[in-house]
Amino acid sequence: MRRVTPLWTADSIATATGGTASAPFEVDSVTFDSREVIGGELFIALQGEADDGHRFVASAVARGATGLLVSEAVAAPHVRVADTTAALNALGSAARARTSATIIGVTGSVGKTGVKEALRLALGRSAPERVHASVKSYNNHTGVPLSLARMPADSRYGVFEMGMNHAGELAALTQLVRPHIAIVTWVASAHREFFVSEAAIADAKGEIFSGLLPGGIAVVPYDNPHRDRLIAHAAPHAARIITFGLGEGADVRATDFAVLPDCTTARAELFGETLIFKIGMAGRHWLGNALGVLAVVHAAGGDLALAGLALAELSDLPGRGSRHRIARDEGSAVIIDESYNANPTSMAAAIGVLGGIVPAARGRRLAVLGAMGELGSGSADFHAGLAPAIEAAWITRVILVGAAMQPLADILRLRLSTVLVEDAAAALALVTRELKADDVLLVKGSNNTKLATVVAGLIRENAA
Repeated sequence: MRRVTPLWTADSIATATGGTASAPFEVDSVTFDSREVIGGELFIALQGEADDGHRFVASAVARGATGLLVSEAVAAPHVRVADTTAALNALGSAARARTSATIIGVTGSVGKTGVKEALRLALGRSAPERVHASVKSYNNHTGVPLSLARMPADSRYGVFEMGMNHAGELAALTQLVRPHIAIVTWVASAHREFFVSEAAIADAKGEIFSGLLPGGIAVVPYDNPHRDRLIAHAAPHAARIITFGLGEGADVRATDFAVLPDCTTARAELFGETLIFKIGMAGRHWLGNALGVLAVVHAAGGDLALAGLALAELSDLPGRGSRHRIARDEGSAVIIDESYNANPTSMAAAIGVLGGIVPAARGRRLAVLGAMGELGSGSADFHAGLAPAIEAAWITRVILVGAAMQPLADILRLRLSTVLVEDAAAALALVTRELKADDVLLVKGSNNTKLATVVAGLIRENAA
């Protein structure tokens, strides 16, 4: 453990939140989920529309929480405040104010978590154990302040993922994070239900730049159709704008690359330097992510050569491309787990990765694809629009999950083996029967289709 001083004390929590401490205590982490408590945490009893965290205080204490942040009287060491949600924000703001770390904000329609994880690895090469990053996908109005509150004061870098599905949300989050560097990974038709156009999504993503500190740096995808729109949002706030991509004119540019079945290799030119590197994930979209990472590392004054080495270690991101080999009769099959969320752009990219894999011996390419959410009135067209990518990938068998996949099923049934099922349970039952040795199976869909249970079910069956 790097930390020799507590993350927070009762007095520092009380000072940050304006609360009253019942007794001295120290904590080494912060959570609002009692299931995450393993010992030494501050448990924050958030009061939401659906539930009240005070119901879980006893459980948190039993599991080892050493302090509580509450708005009701409790029989354990605590800081009492009027509003625990406001207190969480205040604690996050206090953590941000006390650190001298270089702060990086990450957003985008796709690639946010991958870029955040890659930055954690890349910056960690030159600052071991002094890079703090959001965990999981804690990127909303509660996840961002929680991630800030968890940041040790002596961190050298802080990397914070920020998400949104409505205009104005990023404007609020970026004022909390106050980044020195902000990157938009890509703009695509995610959460389209809440926006009149993709350009409006670009405007909402561009809000991240409004929180840049003086002298801050904006990092923008050069090849995105909304590049100039993003640059226009960045210009009033950024002292410098860096672009990344494949097109001539990008500041960080891949001049050559190869997408292999299990990795991606590239040569990049950036600011007079040439860097040859490998990415431990397959796919052209991962190349774009990596170029964005290199742009941010350069902006942060990090070591580009070490960052290139770290990119080779990027692999096994749960739900975002991790691979599992499971036993089948007379051999094994490979599962590509892309089950953490989906939109038209990320779905096509994942299908493209499957198409780049040549199955062994008698193996087939199979796909379990779940419906994509929050696409609004264009949902049918967006789903049907996946057909060309599926056909180009030479997939043998497609299992579609959810009623919204009907337009795609209608097209694919004319051309390849396709079945439409109601839910993840039906998909798991079907693929469990059909998956054979040497097959490669892609699993991808929006979170509400619960396709992670398909991956978990196959792994569980393999372990039995």
